[in-house]
Amino acid sequence: MIVEEYNQAVPGKKKKFYQVLYIQVLMAIIVGVLLGYFYPSLGEQMKPLGDGFIGLIKMIIAPVIFITITVGIASMSDMKKVGRVAGKAFIYFLTFSTLALILGLIVSNIVQPGKGLNIDPSTLKASSISQYVNKAHDSSLINFIFEIIPKTLVSPLTGDNILQVLLIAILFGIAISLTMPKSKLVLDFMEALAHPVFKIVSILMKLAPIGAFGAIAFTIGKYGIESIGNLLALVITFYTTSLFFVIVVLGAVAKYNGFSIFKFLKYIKDELLLVLGTSSSEAALPALMQKMEKAGCAKSIVGLVVPTGYSFNLDGTNIYMTLAALFIAQACNIHLPLSSQIVLLLVAMLSSKGAAGVSGAGFITLAATLAVVPEVPIAGMTLILGIDRFMSECRALTNMTGNAVATVVVARWEGQLDKEKLHAALNAK
Repeated sequence: MIVEEYNQAVPGKKKKFYQVLYIQVLMAIIVGVLLGYFYPSLGEQMKPLGDGFIGLIKMIIAPVIFITITVGIASMSDMKKVGRVAGKAFIYFLTFSTLALILGLIVSNIVQPGKGLNIDPSTLKASSISQYVNKAHDSSLINFIFEIIPKTLVSPLTGDNILQVLLIAILFGIAISLTMPKSKLVLDFMEALAHPVFKIVSILMKLAPIGAFGAIAFTIGKYGIESIGNLLALVITFYTTSLFFVIVVLGAVAKYNGFSIFKFLKYIKDELLLVLGTSSSEAALPALMQKMEKAGCAKSIVGLVVPTGYSFNLDGTNIYMTLAALFIAQACNIHLPLSSQIVLLLVAMLSSKGAAGVSGAGFITLAATLAVVPEVPIAGMTLILGIDRFMSECRALTNMTGNAVATVVVARWEGQLDKEKLHAALNAK
């Protein structure tokens, strides 16, 4: 397989501990936290390192998705299979995204992290969140649908809309499949092109420690660890709820499908640490796709499920939205009856679809949700603006873990999972 070529270690040569990527990223995060804490002004100046790395990764995301999906679909002789895989993926996405929203709602009602703050809504100034509110107003369902349609056939490869790339790749893959064997030369070219493209990914991943260092140093330097002190209850509640979702909910799904969630988390630890450092699940997308294929998931399944999940399977974002919305209501002493909470849940189900996997997207989605639920003042988002950067890390980690598990599950449903490769990958030392 193409991806394995860049994941296999050199035979007979064991890496020293400081040469292992996740160790490098972990050390970079620790150094970044220390720099941002003790020298905040210098930590803020490290922002270009994090932004630069994410920019490099985003540069290669479109080609990786386009090639992977196109080759995967073009290799399928049965177009009904493509529709079947997509249908099963969306059923999974809808089910577990809804569970995440409900979990956030239940936990918020039980723990009530905002109770006792006694904030007067009239004293809140919405000027600091105006940019998010404006973006939220632009993110209507109709605009979302039209944004999926690219201006030209090649423009998605130069943009940053994953769904546009997904649409063009699916159409191109179907077109190649329907015009075989005349299009075999095109398919052979794309399979050959995958080799240098994935090699670029492996080269860029060597820069991950630098990107993680810059991003975490900026976050701690600008916002400070002490900025989460007065809102610690919400932060702890969110992190605990997300951990519960991953360990218990996704853990049960993993066990039912024949693998351990703990071994699985260990297997994708490189990508998790990268997301932790950059607050962006997109930063780990190309590497995650490689890991999933190496773990025995068919290339066509990986190509369809992982990129689609980045817009439609945002478990962490969904937990955050219901939890944050009720936190604002509780902080402002606003009682939301069950009927209003159900409306909030339904609105969040729609507004969460299409949110990108980049830092800050969850805050915009929350603004879009509150704009439709008048009982909760949208200006209340100023209460959590200061800690959103700390929350985004947990959102991104949960989102990526959910998509990785979804890929294995859908592959198993389709009979496209090599269980021996999966167990070998998860049990490798």
